[in-house]
Amino acid sequence: MGILNVTPDSFSDGGQYSNVDAALRRAETMIEVGVDLIDIGGESTRPGSQRIDAGEEIDRTTSIVAAIAKRFDIPISIDTTKAAVARANLDAGAEIINDISGLRWDESLARIAAERAAGLVLMHSRGEFETMHSQPAVDDIFAGVIRGLSKSVDTAREAGVADEQLVLDIGIGFGKTAEQNLELIAKLDKIVSVFENYPLLVGASRKSFIGKALGNVPSEERLGGSLAIASIAAWNGAKIFRVHDVAATVQALATIQSLETER
Repeated sequence: MGILNVTPDSFSDGGQYSNVDAALRRAETMIEVGVDLIDIGGESTRPGSQRIDAGEEIDRTTSIVAAIAKRFDIPISIDTTKAAVARANLDAGAEIINDISGLRWDESLARIAAERAAGLVLMHSRGEFETMHSQPAVDDIFAGVIRGLSKSVDTAREAGVADEQLVLDIGIGFGKTAEQNLELIAKLDKIVSVFENYPLLVGASRKSFIGKALGNVPSEERLGGSLAIASIAAWNGAKIFRVHDVAATVQALATIQSLETER
């Protein structure tokens, strides 16, 4: 899953792809190096970001989703927590809704996914938009993630979303300490075994816990760490990887696949 942020303030690539031409070039580059789907977001969720209204988010995303859907044969997900934004972008050509709140902020996203037979990514997080990065650490992060994702799955299924439409995201970097992020990746097979009917997504690319592990390096110097995290996550059962550096990650994951055949 290649990241295409069309925001002015995302932590790693804010402002780089906010017009249609730049977004199309970025999409084409990712497709050329092997991306399987493109995730488009119009609202930054980095620590300290400011929430925008649905109208502004729609203005940022729909023209870019429509242009990519028209130009390329590639699945598109819309990274949003708002029903109006999801509907507008599904109309524009997206096929997947990526909800970082796991339906906690707007349960109607599940009804939209059910009505439109769209994919639905449910991420584990805690708190509201303004507080999700400042939640106090829980003692047992595995119990918390399992409990939260289970509730999200129940909400989706009650709305009529089929199991085959669902992907689960452990929410790396959202309300978790750096040590907990590392523990989740190192022992990801514990989560995989609980949710064996659903593909697990990991979105750790360039995040601050990687920078901390590498001696507080800036986001643009976290490629090696990001590849290590993706590789270990793949080895432990993750199926989808939300990344900035598509070409390098494709190579790393291909190597992991080759190793798995020799297990």
